Amino acid sequence: MIKDRQKLEEFERRMLATENLTHEQAMAIFDSLFEEAVSLGVINDENILEGIETDIRVARILNQLK
Repeated sequence: MIKDRQKLEEFERRMLATENLTHEQAMAIFDSLFEEAVSLGVINDENILEGIETDIRVARILNQLK
């Protein structure tokens, strides 16, 4: 849970300013993370969008909380 939004936004700005990944490098990182998640059983590679509606509904509810 993010408690200090300003701190997160500053971190993101610094990362964007210092990280110069190409699209290919970013996709390679994504692919590696995806393969790791599948190998750990955290996600299923057959239907990755399964249950997304529930996740979106929960995210909307949580984002409305103060």
